[in-house]
Amino acid sequence: MLSRRKGMSAYLQTGQITCHDARGLMIDCTGSGQDADIRSGVSWPAPRFEVLDDAVLDRLTRLVWTRNANMAEFPMAWQEALDYIATMNRDNVFGFTDWRLPNRRELRSLMSHQTRKPALPEGHPFVNVFSGWYWTSTTAAINTAYAWYIHMEGARMFYGQKEQFFLLWPVRGNGDTILPATGQTRCYDAKGQVVACAGSGQDGEFRSGVRWPEPRFEEAGSVVVDRLTNLCWRSSADLTGRPSTWEEALNAVTDLNRQRGGTYSWRLPNINELESLVDCSAHSPALPHGHPFRDFREGYWSSTTSLFEPDWAWALYLSKGAVGVGQKRGAHFSVWAVCDLPSREGIAGVFDL
Repeated sequence: MLSRRKGMSAYLQTGQITCHDARGLMIDCTGSGQDADIRSGVSWPAPRFEVLDDAVLDRLTRLVWTRNANMAEFPMAWQEALDYIATMNRDNVFGFTDWRLPNRRELRSLMSHQTRKPALPEGHPFVNVFSGWYWTSTTAAINTAYAWYIHMEGARMFYGQKEQFFLLWPVRGNGDTILPATGQTRCYDAKGQVVACAGSGQDGEFRSGVRWPEPRFEEAGSVVVDRLTNLCWRSSADLTGRPSTWEEALNAVTDLNRQRGGTYSWRLPNINELESLVDCSAHSPALPHGHPFRDFREGYWSSTTSLFEPDWAWALYLSKGAVGVGQKRGAHFSVWAVCDLPSREGIAGVFDL
């Protein structure tokens, strides 16, 4: 019998509230199957942010950020960014000694997929937000001489050489966050060599976020339940058997529901749901060790439109764990269906799928 995890889902709503067709034109959301139609994930409080003098509390994640989004005033290499924050702690900046460079899920949690330039929630109280790349404390498993960074202009997340120069945004607090841990447990220097985590300030030292349950996944027939998020995924990660356009991806999930009916209401996952599967200690695919999935492909469509260019949609690059975009009218990505874990009464039907 599949077990139902108690508590909140460990992923956030994207903030998207409008729907757009393949040309980028705004349409009615009702029945579209798009992100703004479903709005899956933990909803945002109102107001979301509370200003605490020189810091800002995010009431959604309970993380505290410096109000100044450009504390260092100039770009730095990755190790320099970690050292800068260590100096902040030695100097007791704003009265605290536990600042850190955010991991990739923490920095992504600030992103709104309804806004751009910057991709921050509307009405945010931050100052000096630069429309460029910001470092995270998370090393890229696919090449450990690289680390993850996020672009404030439009919310893309990719990785770059640790010797490149980008900005930093300090964060503190992790006692009651709802964000899942990234899965990274090791630490690496700028050349990609393993180093001791103690005092490094890296993701692998703090491992901030909700711990993953053991086992994380439960498999029943053609369905896999992620006990971290209470999401159900098709065990076959290739619904259409070929790369599809975005509209084909949405239609394929509609057809799946029409064919199957019953217990599960399948949907195209939003970008936060897709990203929640990533294990930042793994690559090719960037999935947790021992996962039960099969037929995985390089990239997957999400139901989330890119508001930077609404004729594009967000996608997860599964081999790397990167978050990017693709033009909706191109057959660029594969389709992986998701649904919410049904009630205990409905779980028995999983074995019939």
